[in-house]
Amino acid sequence: MTSLIEGRTGQWEIVIGLEVHAQVTARAKLFSGAATEFGAAPNSQVSTVDAGFPGMLPVINRHCVEQAVKTGLGLDAQINLFSVFDRKNYFYPDLPSGYQISQYQQPVVGAGRVILDMPDGSTRAIGITRLHLEQDAGKSLHDQHPRETYVDLNRAGIGLMEIVSEPDLRSAEEAGIYIRKLRSILRYLGTCDGNMEEGSLRCDCNVSVRHPGDPYGTRCEIKNLNSVRFVMQAIEVEARRQVELIEEGGRVEQQTRLYDSARGETRRMRSKEHDHDYRYFPDPDLLPLELEPEWLDRLRAELPELPDAKKARFVAGYGLSADDAGVLVAERASAEYFERVAEGRDPKAAANWVMGDLFGALNRSGLGIEQSPVTADRLGGLIDLIADGTISGRIAKDVFAEMIETGEAPGTIVEAKGLRQLTDSGAIAAAVDAALAAHPAQAAQYATNPKILGFFVGQIMKATGGKANPALVNEILRKKLAG
Repeated sequence: MTSLIEGRTGQWEIVIGLEVHAQVTARAKLFSGAATEFGAAPNSQVSTVDAGFPGMLPVINRHCVEQAVKTGLGLDAQINLFSVFDRKNYFYPDLPSGYQISQYQQPVVGAGRVILDMPDGSTRAIGITRLHLEQDAGKSLHDQHPRETYVDLNRAGIGLMEIVSEPDLRSAEEAGIYIRKLRSILRYLGTCDGNMEEGSLRCDCNVSVRHPGDPYGTRCEIKNLNSVRFVMQAIEVEARRQVELIEEGGRVEQQTRLYDSARGETRRMRSKEHDHDYRYFPDPDLLPLELEPEWLDRLRAELPELPDAKKARFVAGYGLSADDAGVLVAERASAEYFERVAEGRDPKAAANWVMGDLFGALNRSGLGIEQSPVTADRLGGLIDLIADGTISGRIAKDVFAEMIETGEAPGTIVEAKGLRQLTDSGAIAAAVDAALAAHPAQAAQYATNPKILGFFVGQIMKATGGKANPALVNEILRKKLAG
């Protein structure tokens, strides 16, 4: 989905590569035993290794390595049995050692891909260059004091997976689809919670522009974007800035920039560093990482069913449309909820209730499906009451609203409120006779205007409080109007 910018000198194509920093789901940091819990008091989760004390030696966290490898397998990527940790040298006040332990030329995960489901129903493969493990830096706090900057080292040393894409993306919309799909894969695998608000998933965007078919232009990197919306906005703003700069006779400089969402602009931070500026060299305190093929095979066998495979199964096995299946599998919890609802029931009815009424109610309440007041079994029970004729589809909407409010079982609500569907044909026939007698002019129109049937259905449903069985109402009405 190429997005072209119309400029004075013709059309411009946006070229985008993303670097996603995903925090490894682990209870300890990458090279120390310090905790990783979010929201702890400042500097309360810091070991001497994280604080850069002299003589402290890093020890690799096996679980973090396992999480990185599982992610690589989920991205259909090459897993390197031999990888090396390097020192990436630069100074920041929240990086106590004066270097970051990262990976450079020999990462643990090599080339892979992410398959995007495009709005037009097509798919598009976005290349992954590599995934490497590295430790996070701390956090500088500039808003705690009018003249001083505070430093919180709780994040220092937390394990990150940096997932680097090829420059294959061609629009802000594609970038948004990519991040959502990558986040979905990470959450299915359980290797990163994907919570961008808490900083456990952050994105750097490399953006350049060119006339279609020309060589790549000079790129600028927009740092530390923490929402999909901001990623998309920053790409659009930066691409437009570059086009206007070039068309005015200027030249794009390779820079690191920040996105100011309030002003809708990107601002220069510094000139973009090159790899040699970091003086990479193998960390002398860490041996090369060597993985055993048998261990890799075990991890591969333990992988869960991932979104693409689950979507294909939902289409083939449940007869759902690709669009509906895509919505249901976007989150693992939603997919599992749907399958419990659909078990032994009409899967399309289950999908409609989950995607329509349930998702709508949860969105209005700001809840995730894990916090749903209506369990999958109880929603399935509501569908059963419709299927066996106990309640009508219209009454079911009212019952569901009560379930959302109280969490009660549908059968309990139906009995307590007297909502059982009226299926007594004699009672329905009496209601039909009353409606026809009350509206003789409309009844006379039926022969030339069959749509008048809808008017009478409405009258009867109103008279019975919505409890009359709609199929019986229609059947009896047709017979009496035709006679």
